Amino acid sequence: MKRPAVWALLIVSFVALPARAALFDDDEARKRIDATNQRLNQIQRTLEERMTALENQLKSQGLVELFNQLEQVKAEVSRLRGQIEVLTYEQEQQQKRQRDLYVDLDSRLRRLESSAAGSTPAAPAPSGSLPPLTPPVGSTGSAAPPAGAPVAAAAPVAATAEQRTYDAAYDQFKAGSFAAAIAGFTSFVKTYPKSPLAPSAQYWIGSAQFSQKDYRASIAAQRQLVAAYPDSVKVPDALLSIASSQFELRDSAASRRTLEDLIAKYPQSEAAARARQRLAIR
Repeated sequence: MKRPAVWALLIVSFVALPARAALFDDDEARKRIDATNQRLNQIQRTLEERMTALENQLKSQGLVELFNQLEQVKAEVSRLRGQIEVLTYEQEQQQKRQRDLYVDLDSRLRRLESSAAGSTPAAPAPSGSLPPLTPPVGSTGSAAPPAGAPVAAAAPVAATAEQRTYDAAYDQFKAGSFAAAIAGFTSFVKTYPKSPLAPSAQYWIGSAQFSQKDYRASIAAQRQLVAAYPDSVKVPDALLSIASSQFELRDSAASRRTLEDLIAKYPQSEAAARARQRLAIR
């Protein structure tokens, strides 16, 4: 073979080698791309299958609907609790009105009995007996008035006026005239601040304001009772009323604290027993 032909053959061989290598590299790249695409397609199908399974599971179990129903039940329970609070308070108010009415009737009967006993005429002296040489002496050491003279009755008259003022305001409260009752009881407390009935009058002011749904004013009135008459038996009832007003104002935390304070300070009171019942249903 001639030398030029050999050189031509060698040149052709060296040129063909890179072309074949490039062709081989392209095939490998295409295979890898195809493999990657297949894996991506497989992953996508797997994800779609999982999503479909989850959607079917949610639909079959109705979790979304169940969650919505649960929220509705919670709202209904909260509403019923509020109604229970209102009904409980109204029942307590009715019981207190009955007790106060019995106390008022009893006190009136006692005063009537006392008045009747005091106004009973003395038995006539036997005929022929002489009148006493000196007039009888009363309990205060002063001479008794002569027969037929009017007897001073300043103290009973004051007590009767006090009771009548209280009764008039209480009658307004029972009749549902809460504005008139508040005015009457307020006047009573100002006129008779030292009266044994003053704490009850102050309590009914707060109760009337609660009935008017003026809960903030009711809280202020009951707190005034606690501050002015800390030793009164009406204080536990006033605290219970404050807790009811706080609950109506949607301040559940403050209402709970008031109930707990009531139980701690007056554990044996009827109001504390009702406070425990309220805490049990919250």
